[in-house]
Amino acid sequence: YSSPLLLCYLYRKGKIQIQRHITTNLFFMCWGRWRNPEYVQFISILEETRRDHTPNNKKKLACFDFDFKHWPVDFSWKEVSSPKLSKGGVSLLRPEPKHRGAADSVLNSVRTLPCHILSYLIVHSFGRRMLYPGSLGLLQKAMRPMLQQGQARLVEEYDGQRNKLVACDGNEIDTMFVDRRKDGGQAGKTLVICCEGNAGFYEVGCMNTPLDGGYSVLGWNHPGFGGSTGVPLPQNEANAMDVVIQFAVHKLGFQLSDIIVYAWSIGGFTASWAVMSYPEIRALVLDASFDDLLPLALKVMPDSWRPLVTHTVRQYMNLNNAEQLCKLVTFIMIYLINNEHMDACGGKRELLLMLTWHVLYPKVMTEDALRAVRQWLAAGTPIEEESVYTGYEVDDDWCLSVLQSYQTDRETLFPWSVGEDMTLEGRRQLALFLARKYMRNFETTHCTPLPISEFRPPWKL
Repeated sequence: YSSPLLLCYLYRKGKIQIQRHITTNLFFMCWGRWRNPEYVQFISILEETRRDHTPNNKKKLACFDFDFKHWPVDFSWKEVSSPKLSKGGVSLLRPEPKHRGAADSVLNSVRTLPCHILSYLIVHSFGRRMLYPGSLGLLQKAMRPMLQQGQARLVEEYDGQRNKLVACDGNEIDTMFVDRRKDGGQAGKTLVICCEGNAGFYEVGCMNTPLDGGYSVLGWNHPGFGGSTGVPLPQNEANAMDVVIQFAVHKLGFQLSDIIVYAWSIGGFTASWAVMSYPEIRALVLDASFDDLLPLALKVMPDSWRPLVTHTVRQYMNLNNAEQLCKLVTFIMIYLINNEHMDACGGKRELLLMLTWHVLYPKVMTEDALRAVRQWLAAGTPIEEESVYTGYEVDDDWCLSVLQSYQTDRETLFPWSVGEDMTLEGRRQLALFLARKYMRNFETTHCTPLPISEFRPPWKL
């Protein structure tokens, strides 16, 4: 900010002397760089890769760490015609507008205009930076040595392939793919797409868990994180997720039925959007995610700000994971993993209840059955959970036979009407059985990486 004053001061001291100094420094800096054989080799490989984008040239280029904006584009949304794209990008669930008359609508628009302006300023100044601190340049600069080491490890130890994808909004998405199909194992034929947290990067994030399990893994960075461009707003996030899925299917050669989406924390938004938009995806694993951003935002902001916070979140940062899962109508395996952070926020409770109540088994989840499930969710330790479970005398074999019998006689489209003619005790047993199948309570802190022993394919009937 003080540079104009500084330049005026230097100009008064003598412009020619400064110009000669800068010119001389630039000359020696450029001369020294071009005499560096590694730099010359890098420029040669970069130009060759731009001319001939072969896997061999890309592998040579991956040996260097440089500004990702110069990396050649590996895949663009234009290469396929995605039915998910609309004029402004992929479609998102929007809050339903309140129906008013024409006069009331105009008057309300004028009255709420200051709130709209303030919400916009909050989101585009400190709001999104609070929600996605990983997009801060200062944090990325501090983490740069760690990110470089993580990227080098993925390339050197796992033969990772770095790729640049271009989303429909023009953002460039930095991705890393580890191919295990050549290893011959069954897990390697399954691709796990990882969605990171609000300060997570694929270089040091949740990719390591499925890698330890022998899976093929595709990691990507949020817009504005690492080598990805743009800002992490919901529309940009969904656009990025869409091009990642298209890349996995059309360039890497995986079927949607071979893909598991694994998300940690705030990554649950893009993960739930993916299975809502591509219901053919095999499974979804949510680790320490939440049902809706709004309750979490209200917890950390003053009560007097409640109307403004509600309006801001719903209009600009509507991360509505549970609502997106409620749009599922086909069979998909979902696995929820809880930890103490989400337990404190109540995220696991509402996400599980929304999933089982509204989406999958509405006839089972009656008021009495919901009371039993809430009691099980409120248990603080595995011993207490088991005590609640056995207290209701849940017969696992009977529950399994009921569901298998229903599945055999009918189609597997959700929601199911199983439990419609069931006794109160039967509904309670079935509700607790399903809750335990769909959610795993893993006691740890929010930022502890999930061990491979806890990463398992979701329960399948």
